[in-house]
Amino acid sequence: MFHVIDLGPDGKVVASEGPERAAPPPPGTVRWIDLVEPDPAQLEHLRARFELHPLAIEDCATFGLQSKINDYDRYLFVVIHSFTADPTDALEIQVHEIHAFVSESYIITVHDNPLPSHEVVWARAAADKATLERGPSWILYKHIDAMVEATEPIVLRIRDELDDLEWTAIEQTGYAGTLDLQKVFRIKRTSVAMRRVMRPLRDTIGILHRRNDPRISPRTLLHLRDVSDHVARLADMIEETREVSVGVVANHQAFTAQKVNEIIRGLTIFSAIFLPLSFIVGFFGQNFDQLPFDSSVWLGLMLASLVLVPAGLTEWFRRNGWL
Repeated sequence: MFHVIDLGPDGKVVASEGPERAAPPPPGTVRWIDLVEPDPAQLEHLRARFELHPLAIEDCATFGLQSKINDYDRYLFVVIHSFTADPTDALEIQVHEIHAFVSESYIITVHDNPLPSHEVVWARAAADKATLERGPSWILYKHIDAMVEATEPIVLRIRDELDDLEWTAIEQTGYAGTLDLQKVFRIKRTSVAMRRVMRPLRDTIGILHRRNDPRISPRTLLHLRDVSDHVARLADMIEETREVSVGVVANHQAFTAQKVNEIIRGLTIFSAIFLPLSFIVGFFGQNFDQLPFDSSVWLGLMLASLVLVPAGLTEWFRRNGWL
């Protein structure tokens, strides 16, 4: 279904629906056309009415693209992305993709599912003519800004969950046996997926705000610089989250190896102390008549060695810092 908002020369905002409104606006009118879950017939309708390039229509029909910007002389074709997360699980994210055709008098947005940030911008444009008065490029900026604003809380939630895991593991009970490795790997996988989306988005917005393009107003360029910094900061936060998750796993492995080494050292010392006792008891317990160990003197020496040898070894280990 085509949804259309027009701002006419008289300053009135008019909302309508239907394919008959999905056409180039008359002179002096700014038009925003929105299409959700497009089918081939609707895309062909747009191509014919707006004389869109077949390559742009082909891209528009495909979701799962990287963020990018293509210049087709009369209009720009822009792909941007955002995220939403499950309210109960910040690691269950969904990637949203919007395709936009931006000219000096109209903007066409195409997406494959409803997007809360898009609905906010649409409602604002329908209620306040100021959004459309600033031109199609301003609507594109408002989309990017709303999508980035919606992404930041998700990134912060993921970082908070990772910080909680790290603090709990280190400060409370130590790494061994307490770190939820499955959750750490989920955080790493999520941050990698978000980084794969945010890097091209950062580059695309950077290209947009550096262009000297008549289809992008000076006011929009100024605000795009600000949102470009915001996206760059989010991309850095996502990269830091990925690196920290890798570090948490590495630290866990190091702490676990250290714990195992301590256990092995304790068992080795225990064995070293009792090994001489096994030898002494075995030697004096040999069942031969010729061995002259049937006197009380030898019995006393054996009993004394059972005490003195472990005590001497224990003191030696202690002085060497092994105990």
